[in-house]
Amino acid sequence: MSDVSILKEKKLFLLDLDGTLYISEKIIGKSLEFLDAVVANGGKYMFLTNNSSKSVETYIERLNKIGIKASEDNFFTSAQATSAYVQKKYGKKKKAYVVGTESFKKSLRDDGFNITDKIEDGIELLIVGYDTELTFKKLEDACRLINRGVEYIATNPDLACPSQYGFVPDCGAINACIECATGKKPHYAGKPDPTMIYIACEKAGIALEKACMIGDRLYTDIAIGNNAGVTSVAVLTGETTREEIAASKGNLVPDIVCESIDDVYNAIK
Repeated sequence: MSDVSILKEKKLFLLDLDGTLYISEKIIGKSLEFLDAVVANGGKYMFLTNNSSKSVETYIERLNKIGIKASEDNFFTSAQATSAYVQKKYGKKKKAYVVGTESFKKSLRDDGFNITDKIEDGIELLIVGYDTELTFKKLEDACRLINRGVEYIATNPDLACPSQYGFVPDCGAINACIECATGKKPHYAGKPDPTMIYIACEKAGIALEKACMIGDRLYTDIAIGNNAGVTSVAVLTGETTREEIAASKGNLVPDIVCESIDDVYNAIK
């Protein structure tokens, strides 16, 4: 593994949110000081989150409320990645049934997609997000559509989302329910698909070798960093443990392991 001191050379810090910078409304360690240090050093930070349940506008409001400076330029979400993937592969005219929050559905409508949340004729795509408004009817509809043979896309494979009272089911858990019933798996557009990092670096105007990905989850945060060829940094303030890191293989092995974002801050300040 690499030494944390190499992060001093980085100019773009790609960051997970839940379990990395905060849990629920509680800031983790010196997260705020770290973000200030990135900017003071002439760098940029961007939040790569797999949580599709909230709009970017809602995220900005939430982060600003807890002291994190953020604007639209600081974000690339799995909802945005899904929008980009569907547009490139299928276009915007195909009718899509969406299992997701009202916020997620609104973001897709605002992007010009033809979406519905009712079983009707002409549906060609099924899009599943992290749905905090999930009902059994939505799961049943998803299974009906998959059995019809529609294309199946999801925002992210995360099984659990950290909260102040422990972990709760995430998008991957919703899709696991669907897979148990249908035997089908979706294409995931969010982390660990490296396209998110390629687009983020392009938006920031910074080369891959000057970027790093920091997060608390091996199979999304660390995998996307390794898949994209940027330095991957695991923090132990969320889902991942040292035991899991010791047992990890392939693209799940982080380049750097830190107890928390504080270690990164101390390396770059």
